[in-house]
Amino acid sequence: MRATAIRPRPDQIAELTRGLYLPLPEVSNDHLEVIAESLLRAFSDVRKRSPSTVASGTEAEITALMEARLNTMIEQDPLWGQLVLCVTRGKESLSFDGSHLEKRPDLSIYLSNRNRGFPLIIEAKIVDATTSKTEALYCDKGIRRFVEGDYAWGNREAFMVAYVRDGSSIGTKLTPFLSSAMSETPPGYLIEVLPNAVSAFSTDLAHSRHGRSFVYAGHSSPNLEPGPISVWHLWLSCLEP
Repeated sequence: MRATAIRPRPDQIAELTRGLYLPLPEVSNDHLEVIAESLLRAFSDVRKRSPSTVASGTEAEITALMEARLNTMIEQDPLWGQLVLCVTRGKESLSFDGSHLEKRPDLSIYLSNRNRGFPLIIEAKIVDATTSKTEALYCDKGIRRFVEGDYAWGNREAFMVAYVRDGSSIGTKLTPFLSSAMSETPPGYLIEVLPNAVSAFSTDLAHSRHGRSFVYAGHSSPNLEPGPISVWHLWLSCLEP
């Protein structure tokens, strides 16, 4: 079977965005904090029930447990159930111009008050320097996908989740790395604002802001530029507290 050609597909984008103006309106910080708190709670439950998988399993194994737990919570938690319709893992999606038809973000959260074509996207990465899973990989295979329009290109926000196995934190690893990238010309990962900690949160949570290197095509929005994206970083310890 011949591989699908990599080429823009404006008809695919036009159909997906029919009747929409992009980027979509912001999700409120209050809702994003509720989502972060729910992700933390789901992870804590998964870590308690499946400690060996969290400690030594693959990223896919941990994320599959997270998907199942987050969907179960919809039936158990009234607030989460009001906010979220469902959570899917590896849901195929389009890149910004339709060149790629089968992009598979780790988790897609379908919010009850949002367009179904543009779920809240979560990319998950293991952070463990002993196995060369560093903050550089987290940014190259995570943040960059938002900057270049592979994921969340119709949204103004997205999540990165780190399953941390080496004691790293946003402050000790991610912020210094992005600070160094910010000094490049142009700034690496188009970083505009370094991670800003959410001080009221009970774990390692921060959000950074990044420019985006693409323009919209194939739809009727008057503004072809997507503007920056806010990336929320939630770093979760794989070690039992």
